[in-house]
Amino acid sequence: MRDPHSLPKAHLHLHFTGSMRHRTLLELAERDAIHLPDALVSEWPPQLTAADEKGWFRFQRLYDVARSVLRTEDDVRRLVLEAAEDDVKDGGRWLEIQVDPSGYGGRFGGITAFTDLVLDAVRDASERTGLGMAVVVAANRTRHPLDARTLARLASQYADRGVVGFGLSNDERRGSTADFGPAFRIAERAGLLLAPHGGELRGPEHIRTCLDALHADRLGHGVRAAEDPDLLARIVDAGVALEVCPVSNVALGVYSDPTSVPLPALLAAGATVALGADDPLLFGSRLAGQYATMRAAHHLSDETLAELARMSFRASRAPDDVRKRAEADIDAWLDEDPET
Repeated sequence: MRDPHSLPKAHLHLHFTGSMRHRTLLELAERDAIHLPDALVSEWPPQLTAADEKGWFRFQRLYDVARSVLRTEDDVRRLVLEAAEDDVKDGGRWLEIQVDPSGYGGRFGGITAFTDLVLDAVRDASERTGLGMAVVVAANRTRHPLDARTLARLASQYADRGVVGFGLSNDERRGSTADFGPAFRIAERAGLLLAPHGGELRGPEHIRTCLDALHADRLGHGVRAAEDPDLLARIVDAGVALEVCPVSNVALGVYSDPTSVPLPALLAAGATVALGADDPLLFGSRLAGQYATMRAAHHLSDETLAELARMSFRASRAPDDVRKRAEADIDAWLDEDPET
């Protein structure tokens, strides 16, 4: 078996705060005397479940604590650079990192100033690591839909300056997804890729809402489309890609173990799947780990891993030259002798 770390990949589902290295979290917290719960220190990675509201609250609390250690512009730049370095080590050639500026605006001079900072950090990290990078601005579904419209307008202003998509994150069981339709229309008119979360904590009925009300081009997760063959066929016919994050699916209790993640069913139906790490800080597994986990769980061949990598680029907004080089190198990876 060939090393999945050297397989060229695009990473399409990585949250900003959740991309932080555990070591960096500990160092920044110690610097500013921020108390971290045991789940982020001695019991890391934490034991998580989101099967009920209490479980999701605990997950969100840990996420908010992690966000609080980012205090300076240098902290933001460090996070972005280290996320890029980690993806490169995992074979990453292209990264679309997802960020909600409203979660940081109060500390960094407003959502516009923070977006400027992130985009500048992305440009610098890309130059220093050679990793192609872009940003997906994501609204928080626990906030008012009018806030999402503000973020959609913000994302639209940067549509040709490093922002490639608009998303909707947080607990998909909260709020009314259809109410965010006007925000997605703003992003759609700007030519942004539309990538709301759906089909993880809720099932096929919510995926349909994301398709009908938000016109999703990609689904953050979308893995539970496997429960409805007609819906899955619709997704395949429409060319909607699924950002499947198997390790986080198991950690949050969506599936009992990696063998239960229905990746083979999605692939057999012809779905476009891009594996993602979601929040490595909380789930303890980065991009190459998703490929390794699914290979072990489902006995995937190297040819299947290579096709997953190809699909990750097809589902991305990577420039044509990045895609072509990556596809050639994926072919070269398959041509390698796995014994050497």
